[in-house]
Amino acid sequence: MDIEQRNALEGKIIEMLKTIFDPEIPVDIYELGLIYNIGIDNDAAVTILMTLTSPSCPVAETLPPEVEQKVASVEGVASAKVEITWDPSWEKSMMSEAAQLELGFL
Repeated sequence: MDIEQRNALEGKIIEMLKTIFDPEIPVDIYELGLIYNIGIDNDAAVTILMTLTSPSCPVAETLPPEVEQKVASVEGVASAKVEITWDPSWEKSMMSEAAQLELGFL
């Protein structure tokens, strides 16, 4: 997979991530800053490194499998795996400017 194909696939993945919302905050998980890294290997296997708003997040059990399922459904993706990390811990400043504006933080 060349860089152009990888970038195109990453764009499709990001668009899919923007359809997944945190149930407590009316902003998608990408704009919230919960996605730390999108890794795509040469076989189009995708690894998403992400966090949650808190360790006690009510969707901690359901959100990662939802992300895996939706990313795996993107055309061109061979497989998807989500890894949860707490380092660094999520904070409001990780949100995109658009998300901060939408929530009234700016």
